[in-house]
Amino acid sequence: MDSLEERMSHLIRAVEDLSDVVAAQAREIDTLTRRVQMLMEREAERESMGMGSAEANVPPPHW
Repeated sequence: MDSLEERMSHLIRAVEDLSDVVAAQAREIDTLTRRVQMLMEREAERESMGMGSAEANVPPPHW
């Protein structure tokens, strides 16, 4: 019985640790998603203002 309780205790600890990791990853994904969205909006705004859109599509001279 003690062996089972010990194993269960270790499993509970492992599940809690994994839960913490998943929560941290979810926060990081949310942050990165917001940053990507912000960059996409900024780039769309630049393109709509005509800034750099023509130059961006020109291949470099060595091509």
